[in-house]
Amino acid sequence: MSQLNDAQNTPLESRLLTTGVERLALLGRHADVLMQGYTQDEVPLEGLSSHALNKLLAARLLWRPDEHSGVKLTPKVRELIADMVADESRRQVNADVADTLEQIRTQVASYREASQAGDYWQQEQQLLRLRQTVDDLNGRFADAIDSLWQRLNSDFGFVSRLNDKVRENERAQKQVVRLLDGLALVEFDELIDLVGSDGTLRKLLISQLQQQLSQHFTSLREVQSRLTELMARFRRMQSRSRLVAGMAAFLREHPGFTPGNYARRSEVPELCNRAAALSAAGAAALDQHHDMALLGSLLKTLPSVTRKPEVKAAAGPTMLPESAMVAGRQQALKADVEAFYLHVVDSAVDEPLSALAYLQASELTWPEEIWLYQVMAEYQGLGQLEQQAFDWQPKESKASPFNDVRLIHDVALRFAGIA
Repeated sequence: MSQLNDAQNTPLESRLLTTGVERLALLGRHADVLMQGYTQDEVPLEGLSSHALNKLLAARLLWRPDEHSGVKLTPKVRELIADMVADESRRQVNADVADTLEQIRTQVASYREASQAGDYWQQEQQLLRLRQTVDDLNGRFADAIDSLWQRLNSDFGFVSRLNDKVRENERAQKQVVRLLDGLALVEFDELIDLVGSDGTLRKLLISQLQQQLSQHFTSLREVQSRLTELMARFRRMQSRSRLVAGMAAFLREHPGFTPGNYARRSEVPELCNRAAALSAAGAAALDQHHDMALLGSLLKTLPSVTRKPEVKAAAGPTMLPESAMVAGRQQALKADVEAFYLHVVDSAVDEPLSALAYLQASELTWPEEIWLYQVMAEYQGLGQLEQQAFDWQPKESKASPFNDVRLIHDVALRFAGIA
């Protein structure tokens, strides 16, 4: 048994050794470029060939946050360099999200102090550290999600026992919950108040970070749904394996057991008698001539269906829709206003005629406000030459000494003639 375990562990150890040697060789071969990326915001690509860049990205020594940004060091490589060179300003003592957010608040405060003091070199250094802190936060989530996908694609497949797979799934589920709780700690309302009106900080901490965290949140939801699907599959496999294991244990205890022929039993156990009864389908064979007389007699014996006459309700008076009634009132109001304009033209007096006076003299029932509004609407609907034919004299006043809104009390019209 021990030899079998050693044989299974040897390929894994050799693969780890080979991968470790390749990663360390890449670190030593491209040490200059990696240190330049550590001291700067991005890794310079001038000293790297496309083949070397792809190898560094595949080895997860470098990563690209999105398609619009440059290549940067992964958080693990930056922490490794910080530990080796004893750079206390960039060393991550605590790796949780709350500590990173507190570090962002401190760096933003230092950035603002340097900006207010006019120390541009210190301001650039604080901005560089702030970008690296945000990249570390983003990269930490990216590494965790990538680790979950690696576990889904490798650990679950290579675990020999089903119970171990279930435990691995539960552990991954707890890690997803912790990552979601970490994402929930990032409150963008607080970050908006923190950055204020600074465009550089707003772009870094609001727009870019929100887009990146939204992608991480979507990826975590996909991982969680995949884990739930695998857990359901593992539970089904576990129930079946328990059934098979229980049957095997029963057969070991009763080696002479043979299952009986349940089809020949007069009393079938309730566990096996689960099938529903079959209902035979029948149809009239019209092609059989000797059955025509029988079918005819059966049809004659069928009871006839009698239906009671339906009582029709009496038709009521036709009611006009509300929209038709409103349209009729508007048309009547328009006709009365046109009659007022014709009265002004026919009177041909020097004194202007009041619209409200005409309303009262004609004994019309329109409200004064609606009447004046329609008179003004008709005047505005005339052409320029027709408007010049009328002497328009509105009677208006200010709403109050402090309010310049004009209140129209009446409108007087006089026909001046068309020039």
